[in-house]
Amino acid sequence: MKIAIVEDDINMRKSLEIAMSDYKEFEIKTFKNAKDALKGIDESFDLIITDINMPGMDGIEFVKMLDGRFEVIIMTGNATLQRAIESIHLGVKDFLLKPFDVDTLISAIKREDKIQKVKKAAPPSSDNGSASGFFGTSKALEAALNMANKAAKTDASILLLGESGVGKEVFASYIHENSPRAKKPFVAINMAAIPDNLIESELFGFEKGAFTDASESKAGQFELANGGTLFLDEIGEMPYGVQAKLLRALQEKEVRRLGSSRSVKIDIRVISATNANLSDKIKDGEFRNDLYFRLNTIPIHIPPLCERKDEILQIAQRVLEQNCIKYGFELKKFSDEAKEHLLSYGWPGNIRELISVVERAVILSESDDITPHELFLESRGFN
Repeated sequence: MKIAIVEDDINMRKSLEIAMSDYKEFEIKTFKNAKDALKGIDESFDLIITDINMPGMDGIEFVKMLDGRFEVIIMTGNATLQRAIESIHLGVKDFLLKPFDVDTLISAIKREDKIQKVKKAAPPSSDNGSASGFFGTSKALEAALNMANKAAKTDASILLLGESGVGKEVFASYIHENSPRAKKPFVAINMAAIPDNLIESELFGFEKGAFTDASESKAGQFELANGGTLFLDEIGEMPYGVQAKLLRALQEKEVRRLGSSRSVKIDIRVISATNANLSDKIKDGEFRNDLYFRLNTIPIHIPPLCERKDEILQIAQRVLEQNCIKYGFELKKFSDEAKEHLLSYGWPGNIRELISVVERAVILSESDDITPHELFLESRGFN
């Protein structure tokens, strides 16, 4: 297993190098900062272990730049526990609180190694979830879905509000599937996952020769979604300069590719989403007031999982069944104590975190009964 360790503290870095050298099954390469790591990491690495507090680019920004290409273990001190929780929103599966002993780190690495081996051996999954995309129900969810059903029948712009991991893309897809545009394309694009200098070309497309690497013409997401629905996730991360062009496209119902003198007519429904406070961004000059009102015709707040407790065991059971089938295990079940832990935990990463925790427990559990210990919620601050 090839592992990259990113740690700015030279004493900590050297200590890890020495301690890990005893484990011949691991190939270790260390980096003193995130920027060096980004230059030195390639697809041959299996796991990234990174500190959070580092000069220049911190661990959270580093994980964002990795864009889900690698599994990550976060190292953090007690003072940065909240930032470790933030890393859960980015899909980080595990984090270690400093100071920790080497055995704790090795156990975390071996857990990840087992998970990766099981995943690689699994056949491609054909189960795409329930027809609606929702694995459970609750009064809070039903209230949001009631508003979504009303909005779906119209062509009005919708702004989905809520924390990371609550299922905003599932909501957007649900609205599209229950709208008059259901047979047309549903195109989703995440503003936070695209470098600022590429967002304009992704949205509006470009002509051959428009810039250095434009070797052929390419349609943008607006054109690809024509007739259907365009979902703009993390809209609060859109660069200010692009916002004016987005507003014009929505008002004029036309787009112009980069390098073209010709406009293309479009007919789309826009659904956008954010976990940011756009009012604060408007006050800070980071988001256009006129664009906000254009996107916010119908706001729908999606409550966090901690306000949808009735769904927790429903979702957990559905994910458990799916993963037992996916990885070829006999059907497992949660012990009563494990269910109590699932219901008592706060789920700061919402549904995304719950799905991750259950998948890991299915893979790592030694018997058909999943115990509280095999949920590994203690490392996430379970009380």
